Amino acid sequence: MTNNKNVLTWINEMKELVKPDQVMWIDGSEEQLEALRATAVKTGEMIKLNEELLPGCYLHRTRPNDVARVEDRTFICTTKEEDAGPTNHWCAPAEMYKKLYDIARGSYQGRTMYVIPFSMGPIGSPLAKIGIEVTDSIYVVLNMAIMTRVGAKVLDTLGDSNDWVRGFHASCDIDPEKRYICQFPEDNTIISVNSAYGGNVLLGKKCFALRIASYQGWKEGWMAEHMLILGLENPKGEVKYVAAAFPSACGKTNLAMMIPPKYLREKGYKIWTVGDDIAWMRIGPDGRLYAINPENGFFGVAPGTNEKSNYNALESTKKNTIFTNVALNLDNNTVWWEGLDKNPPENALEWKGNPWNPSMFVKADKSTYAAHPNSRFTAPAVNCPCISSEFDKGAGVPISAIIFGGRRAKCTPLVYQSKSWENGVFIGSAMASETTAAAAGAVGVVRRDPMAMLPFCGYNMGDYFRHWLEMGEKLGDKAPKIFNVNWFRTDDEGNFVWPGFGDNMRVLNWIIDRCEGKADATETAIGYVPKPEDIDLTDLDMDMETLESILTVDSETWKKEAAEIEEHYKKFGDKLPAELRKQLETLKANL
Repeated sequence: MTNNKNVLTWINEMKELVKPDQVMWIDGSEEQLEALRATAVKTGEMIKLNEELLPGCYLHRTRPNDVARVEDRTFICTTKEEDAGPTNHWCAPAEMYKKLYDIARGSYQGRTMYVIPFSMGPIGSPLAKIGIEVTDSIYVVLNMAIMTRVGAKVLDTLGDSNDWVRGFHASCDIDPEKRYICQFPEDNTIISVNSAYGGNVLLGKKCFALRIASYQGWKEGWMAEHMLILGLENPKGEVKYVAAAFPSACGKTNLAMMIPPKYLREKGYKIWTVGDDIAWMRIGPDGRLYAINPENGFFGVAPGTNEKSNYNALESTKKNTIFTNVALNLDNNTVWWEGLDKNPPENALEWKGNPWNPSMFVKADKSTYAAHPNSRFTAPAVNCPCISSEFDKGAGVPISAIIFGGRRAKCTPLVYQSKSWENGVFIGSAMASETTAAAAGAVGVVRRDPMAMLPFCGYNMGDYFRHWLEMGEKLGDKAPKIFNVNWFRTDDEGNFVWPGFGDNMRVLNWIIDRCEGKADATETAIGYVPKPEDIDLTDLDMDMETLESILTVDSETWKKEAAEIEEHYKKFGDKLPAELRKQLETLKANL
């Protein structure tokens, strides 16, 4: 399929290492993928679901010891430890290569080596990048065929170039003690061993799209960010694009695919999804920041996804989707998970394949759930009813606003605008969320997750902040405006005050108005907060007084916040840009 000497040399090295019985190059044809699906069903690796109700859909189960990303086994392997920084696990490349190759040696005996050429971003787009993943898992091949663009065209685009990422995956024995997910940013290489769970083995996902790409962006002058991209269309048919970063459990996918409230829909407002998870952004010929979604599908969390919480995500899963670790409804050969509907199947197999019925369910005990709490769907983006017409074009969309967010009960107002790009970078660098019951450990603990990139930044986070500041300098007055949102302010009884979901459109409209100089704001110690009358409350059961309560900035709460940010900044040492320290001092003085 290729004459690229670099590619062929590397494939031969991997072949020598793992000793497969045969090698199959993935050409991207439907015939080849269909044959692989049939093989996976025959071996029991996948279960074909009801063709009438869920056409082209399959169920896969991972081993119970292999159900999530493993941050403690994820390494950034750079020559110098300081280049990995204080937020990453580090190992010297030579030492880690030896360890990984010793673990993987001979592990493909009796197996097929699948070679997957894939493009992150539309094939041939100036913003796209190419990778090649070698794997011994059909599940990986079929998921990569949904999540990325795969096949012969990718190799044609690559030609003789050596600008491609090497991705090597070996399932080995799925031994958690020997499980490693390692990025070698200086070598454009990713190696994953002893896992078969999507987040650890679909190497285009976080491994390439964020850890390797963030390093590439740093070196090449662009940005790889953990952000959704959405288009907001007004009644005149004008579309403005925003990118937004949120830590997990803060409604990122819901916002990306949001349905505007009835009142705004009837006026002609629409939301278009460009991406739900990752944005690659470059400065375009006109000096503005342009973003693409490098992915081709959604790798979403199933539990809690339903018609009300995210209609468009659920619709995306209705065909050609792979479900992982959800329950199998034996009565109609479909899938089910907690939060899908109020009708749990009476006759089912839970995610490990054991008999299950609703009488076994105990809400406080996750081990009694039918679906694993981190069960997933891998769905083609083209299935999404609100997918943007720009999604596949490759030129990228111009970003008007960048939005940060988190889950804060009392601290952060519903929405505020940064005072400058530097101030916006400060807001992103100090981003935090309070833990929910979904996370292990205590509830309400503040966790700092700068730009929602804490587990995904492929180099020193101090350098990453500096890169953000430099991008702002290059963009100048064409830089997107930076905002912060918080849908999660609570009253004294702990109830959420803002309705969230589709009504978040009301806040987005204010954000776009601010970008276009059409809305006023009140300057506070932390940034510009909306005047309450500028947030459209039509048809919303909320009065001005209640809205004002979630737009307030409490000085005492923020003094405590500033002290916590100071503590957070200590870990970056002298890598922390002076501009951010100055921003913190300014905040303290304002308070």
